[in-house]
Amino acid sequence: MLRSLYDWTMRQAAHPKAPIWLFIISFLESSVFPIPPDAMLIPMALARPMHAYRVALNCTVASVLGGILGYGIGWLLFDAVAAPVIALYGYQEKFAAFQALYAEWGLWIILVKGLTPVPYKIITIASGVAGYNFPVFVAASIATRGARFFMLAWLIRRYGDPIRDFIERRLTLITSIVALLLIAIVAALRYL
Repeated sequence: MLRSLYDWTMRQAAHPKAPIWLFIISFLESSVFPIPPDAMLIPMALARPMHAYRVALNCTVASVLGGILGYGIGWLLFDAVAAPVIALYGYQEKFAAFQALYAEWGLWIILVKGLTPVPYKIITIASGVAGYNFPVFVAASIATRGARFFMLAWLIRRYGDPIRDFIERRLTLITSIVALLLIAIVAALRYL
């Protein structure tokens, strides 16, 4: 099922209405859709490198708006909607562990997890369930999702087609390194 969804997403990247599809996929990925928008962002930015930042902005805006929907699902509809979505994707244990950490580290969790390939829907829904400060949630979502998508756009604009294979093969490594650097900075500021 995931492979067919991925293939469908890739076909939409070549469609004339790709920006609309990118917006829809980015929006839904932040609350319910399993395929990350990177699958469309990368080929769209490669096709028109001068528009890479516009593509990243489209992705960021849609992802944050979708994150607000995820927050709303968690806050208003957890039992009716969010619990079945979490169960559908098999994230019950991850979600329970996440909630325990959320009380103390909410802001940093949003910032770090928003950069990584960890499904962002977990963070958005959990933020709503936890009743996390909504303006801080939105600001952190803008910062972290924008950083992720604009980093990809910058790499594509700067290095072009050769970076595509590197990004696709090592996206987890790249975003994990950025997340580790962010954690190191937070730890240094907190304990030094």
